[in-house]
Amino acid sequence: MKSLNRREFVKGSLGMLAASTVFPERKSYSANEKVIIGVMGLGGRGTYLAERFASRLDAEIAYLCDPDTRRFARARNVVEEAQDKRPKMVQDFRRILDDAGVDALINATPDHWHALGTIMACQADKDVYVEKPMAHNIWEGRKMIEAARKYKRVVQVGMQSRSAPYMKKAVEYIRSGKLGDVHLIRVFNMMKHPMMRKGPDQPVPEGFDYDMWCGPAPKLPYNPNRSWLNQWEYSCGPIAGDAVHQLDLARYLFGDKPYPDTVSNTGGICALRDGREIPDTQLAAYEYGEFTLLSESALWMPYMKKTPSSVRDSDKFPDWPFSSTKIEVMGTEGFMYVGRHGGGWQAYDANGDLVRSEYGRQADKEHQDNFIDCIRTRKKPNTDVEQGHYTVLLSHLANISYRVGNQKLVFNPKTESFVNVPEANKYIKRTYRPPWVVPDMV
Repeated sequence: MKSLNRREFVKGSLGMLAASTVFPERKSYSANEKVIIGVMGLGGRGTYLAERFASRLDAEIAYLCDPDTRRFARARNVVEEAQDKRPKMVQDFRRILDDAGVDALINATPDHWHALGTIMACQADKDVYVEKPMAHNIWEGRKMIEAARKYKRVVQVGMQSRSAPYMKKAVEYIRSGKLGDVHLIRVFNMMKHPMMRKGPDQPVPEGFDYDMWCGPAPKLPYNPNRSWLNQWEYSCGPIAGDAVHQLDLARYLFGDKPYPDTVSNTGGICALRDGREIPDTQLAAYEYGEFTLLSESALWMPYMKKTPSSVRDSDKFPDWPFSSTKIEVMGTEGFMYVGRHGGGWQAYDANGDLVRSEYGRQADKEHQDNFIDCIRTRKKPNTDVEQGHYTVLLSHLANISYRVGNQKLVFNPKTESFVNVPEANKYIKRTYRPPWVVPDMV
């Protein structure tokens, strides 16, 4: 595989962006008919998405679901205010799937529930909006693709910057050849996270179905001080959960090549020694022939900042040197800064002179528009399940390299397994806790 040049790029992502009808019509929607939605997971992101979709004239939130009833009141209130209709509140998401009147499921659960919740929704003839990172492990991602294709469902992954107009213009600029051949893209995800608090295990609170919350994962003793983001059983890690946005945009920018040839990880738990299992420092190099993708992440840097919303949604640019979520595109003839979730991009020529600037805006609405449109038209969404798999795969590869002692791993794309370090293959798939098992045949 060669570096990213114009000829190769034309064969890449933009050719795939032309939305083609791939799912036969299951239901015809009248012009005024609403898409009926259930929401699984009522944390911050799930409640936000519930409120956003409830605010639409073409959608209705019929169910809100979380195993923890303590989350019900806030989510119910914002949805009822947005749509002037009270949703049903349930602890078991299967009640949503059993309702033939529901068209789609929003899956905003922790990582360990993304795959099984999505697969079961596909089997129940529901389209799915699933939050990132799409899958807890490599094998699950492949099963999610199989389920979406088998049951002909629309599965949109919540990596919304693919729906942003300014990102499409960045892709077009690179394709034009003005940066020359791109041999290197650097992705950054650097910020400051708090230390986990320490405390004893406690009884499960009343109203919390903890067994359901654990689902496919082991049922560890309940401890409210344990952050699920920092535990392998439940998470891909706080770095993967955030950096996956930039990794997805990097893939988008260099033509959506699905697999790297190798991955090398460096780093570990360097600063936040608080009982977490997943690295707080992670530098990963992905080799694609003559093209390299570098991902540089850390969770202990107070001087690196996410771009504030006042900049993301305005005609301003981030403070690039201290932007914690930037992307740098390096070509033989020029250089580009790119911001995620708004922030825009700026391109420089070989002399370091600024030659093009494009302001950005966050694209949550556009991504949600695309999901609803695809439910109606049966077209592939902007961040289809297959692209979601190839992106989170990069996080899985870096994590697995770390777990086998930061060894360099050679990846076989045909089998989605490792050819040089057999030990690494045990991390491709997890052990499931019955009855919540992702089946071999979805």
